[in-house]
Amino acid sequence: MDFRSGNELLKLCKEQGLPISEIMLRREEEELGVKREDAMARMTHSWQIMKRAVRKAIEEPVKSMGGLIGGEASRMNARRLEGHSICGTVTSKAIAYAMGVLEVNASMGLIVAAPTAGSSGIIPGVFTALQEEFGFSDEQMVQALFHTAAVGYLIMRNATVAGAQGGCQAEVGSSAAMAASAVSELMGGSPEQCLGAASIAITNLMGLVCDPIAGLVEAPCQNRNAVGAANALVCAEIVLSGTRSVVPFDEILEASYRVGLRMPMELRETALGGAAATPTACELCKGILKD
Repeated sequence: MDFRSGNELLKLCKEQGLPISEIMLRREEEELGVKREDAMARMTHSWQIMKRAVRKAIEEPVKSMGGLIGGEASRMNARRLEGHSICGTVTSKAIAYAMGVLEVNASMGLIVAAPTAGSSGIIPGVFTALQEEFGFSDEQMVQALFHTAAVGYLIMRNATVAGAQGGCQAEVGSSAAMAASAVSELMGGSPEQCLGAASIAITNLMGLVCDPIAGLVEAPCQNRNAVGAANALVCAEIVLSGTRSVVPFDEILEASYRVGLRMPMELRETALGGAAATPTACELCKGILKD
């Protein structure tokens, strides 16, 4: 039941007549020798952590350790509740929730690295928004997390999720792809459409640099999680409309990996380039170090 590429995964889905999430769950059982109920229990635990992180940021805003972020998610949520959002309910919720998880992470709270701490808000933000809006059960959301795991596994196997190696495209881009693909399945998309959404999500963020101000996973990381959440929803909407990705998932993954490796060192999580190297960011860095 193992697969090493998107093409192999799609072939398994076709042969078995199963969605990506179920293929991944059965892979856990057969390849790793994990009982189905144990795999579900562990993923359920992760889902509960994700949901708690979302709620905590909305209900109990806290300042980050570096002091660069804190309270943004609550303000975004308040704007939606006041009827001022320009993004629509699902997207406005998703971006506020995604930003919130980054606040929890930056204040030493408990999150799930999905696939990294720097991109940990995207999947919880998107999933929680969808569950609230469409009434999906926790069991359905947990099943969808196995879908995200399948896409994440392929990215880690054939490319990277490390900002230090591939830039922020490897973190936020990967998480957005994982979410876009799983959302497509949740909303009735075929396995081909799902990987098409993942392909488009990576393409949209290809070349995104990793430039954390003062080396902290706070800014611009928080805003990029909001962008990643919106990107995931947009890409799912695109493929569910019947529009396909021009370039297959495996090829886009290879292309993004090559782009990441060619990025200058300054643009790969060193805080020496991009937004981190601006005069304002450098002054902020001095202040943080002084404190």
